[in-house]
Amino acid sequence: MNDITPCLWFDTEGEEAANLYTSVFPNSKILGVSHYGENTPRPAGTVMTVEFELDGQKFVALNGGPQFTFSEAISFQISCNDQEEVDRYWNALSEGGEKGPCGWLKDRFGVSWQVVPTALPRLLGDPDRQKAQRVMQAMLSMGKIEIDELERAAAAA
Repeated sequence: MNDITPCLWFDTEGEEAANLYTSVFPNSKILGVSHYGENTPRPAGTVMTVEFELDGQKFVALNGGPQFTFSEAISFQISCNDQEEVDRYWNALSEGGEKGPCGWLKDRFGVSWQVVPTALPRLLGDPDRQKAQRVMQAMLSMGKIEIDELERAAAAA
């Protein structure tokens, strides 16, 4: 299969966003930066694209102008092993952005993220449907997902 590389369209903040994301995710780096030349849609010398990698997944940030903006219709889901990871990603990515319900947030660039502990799909998939429903109700009342609260909901009688 061919590689699939998400391309994120920014007005002018692509390099800033790539720098934030590579600072937040482990094993991440900027791979390359290209600039607009003469007689192009943006001023010569300004950043056109930034190629970067987040823990092995390649991305491109394109400074294409204000014509297009992000929406919640597309988001990136971060699978977290524990509450420390949930807290770290939630805090870093929501700073200057917008915290939403059920583990969703928009970062300061408008990109949507889902910060999801691995416990959530495990508990929601429990064969005891009443237990799974209690977990669902607990999650629906949360912004940032709290694993201890999910576990308490699952254990409730």
